[in-house]
Amino acid sequence: MGVSEMVTVSTDPQDARSAVELARRFADLHATAGLHPHDASAMNERTLEQLEALAEEPEVVAIGETGLDYHYDNAPREQQRRSFRLQLELAERTGLPIVVHSRDADEGTASLVTEFSGRATGVLHCFTGGDELLEAGLEAGWCVSFGGIITFKRFDAEGQVRRVPSDRLLIETDSPYLAPVPMRGRRNEPAYLIHTCGRVAEIRGERPETIAEVTSDNARRLFMLDVSHIG
Repeated sequence: MGVSEMVTVSTDPQDARSAVELARRFADLHATAGLHPHDASAMNERTLEQLEALAEEPEVVAIGETGLDYHYDNAPREQQRRSFRLQLELAERTGLPIVVHSRDADEGTASLVTEFSGRATGVLHCFTGGDELLEAGLEAGWCVSFGGIITFKRFDAEGQVRRVPSDRLLIETDSPYLAPVPMRGRRNEPAYLIHTCGRVAEIRGERPETIAEVTSDNARRLFMLDVSHIG
């Protein structure tokens, strides 16, 4: 049990170009193209054109990371909503899934996820939201991904981990942040994902090997990495 393929998630067009270059060098590495809500003020016609061009690269398997962050509010909320909507529309046009960040913005994120239900698919990444957002994502047919934060003592949403259907469940690093216990405090890396996998298995009452297989298959399906493997 280990990590065999990785999706490196981008936060702006320059970041995405670097990710694409890396993915060209390593067959099991894939990239996304998006604009993070922290930088939503930079969303303009040129930025959208850059993301649309990047989305055509074969190494790009998703749009994002985008979404809403009302915790830091590094960009005005209206600009965050506009940037998020434009990237949802880009996901709809390209047929690529979208990677969504949401912090202290459950209501706004849930509203847009619901609006685009049936038009775009995606993942609620590094999920720490409430029941309203979880239900919106599941109702829309999206995946829900959990990171190392679920291993922290203060994590108290085990019920949400159990509620995600097996065919929608993902795990992730959110590298370089949120290294799981017992690696907390270190720079996070994909090798540590085994600890997150183990905690998900413990919460759900399943074997780690089962969680590893299920989440790998779900990731391949969502990002269209190897449809023949899914069957």
